[in-house]
Amino acid sequence: MVTWAWRFEKSDGTEVQPAVEPEEFTTQGDAESWVGEYWKELLEGGVEQVRLFEDDTEIYGPMSLHAEEAENPEDPEAPEAKYA
Repeated sequence: MVTWAWRFEKSDGTEVQPAVEPEEFTTQGDAESWVGEYWKELLEGGVEQVRLFEDDTEIYGPMSLHAEEAENPEDPEAPEAKYA
């Protein structure tokens, strides 16, 4: 069975333990929904970026958890657009 997992990192790529314990995901959509729901708690706990893996294969990343004004000029504190 395929497993999807996040790697949690500082901005320099150093792996860190997340403040929120991740689940084991069976689909990419479930993994992405989870990080979309918990990104604020992760960021507050010291995670600055994440990488998504399918088993041992990196699918994408690093993806910053910091909101950027250019992505949503109406609400710079809302990075939800990243996860839509």
